[in-house]
Amino acid sequence: MSTPTYTGDVAVGGPADVRELPGLTVSKVAVSEMANNAYLLRCTATGQGLLVDAADEPEVLLALVGDTDLRTVVTTHGHWDHHRALPDVVTATGAATVAHPLDAPALPVPVTRPVEHGDAVTVGEQVLEIVHLRGHTPGSIALVWRGPGDAGVHLFTGDSLFPGGVGRTWSAEDFASLVDDVEQRLFAVLPDGTWVYPGHGADTTLGAERPHLPEWRERGW
Repeated sequence: MSTPTYTGDVAVGGPADVRELPGLTVSKVAVSEMANNAYLLRCTATGQGLLVDAADEPEVLLALVGDTDLRTVVTTHGHWDHHRALPDVVTATGAATVAHPLDAPALPVPVTRPVEHGDAVTVGEQVLEIVHLRGHTPGSIALVWRGPGDAGVHLFTGDSLFPGGVGRTWSAEDFASLVDDVEQRLFAVLPDGTWVYPGHGADTTLGAERPHLPEWRERGW
């Protein structure tokens, strides 16, 4: 079923917003007092699933998973609000856990598959590229799915890129690292139509954000 009305606008306690793409279904839900976004990616050919950030409220996330064969949970970074439901989700589903090794020690369960920049993870027949974005945390990662035909490019950024700027950093060095990585590893290589799914709040596109990169550098956050 086509879902042309997808907006990415979700609220804690509200329903998921579901986007049907060729070969992949993306379901977005908000959980916790921090209004964290979690994303269920489901390969339509195989029924296999991948969850981006088991942030909180495991009962909500497991209801979202439903009868999907959840094979993998990717944690975008090690901050506590992005992995509180990870133990319960992994126990219930047996899913493998994926994170960058620099952030893996912060997670409440062992990481069964550490990933580096340039690696890939799969969900059924679909492939997602790992992009290491250094600055918000040492091991923050994003995931890139390049859809077939006119399906476009879809980017899951955790807390490294939002509408209006990069994620929070705690030093000038970390900010410079993050804005450099975002510019060089995302904006320089992905098209303006790339849809951005962040770790909190509304979605955006790279095209909407690109004109503001100089402003972000100037303001320093």
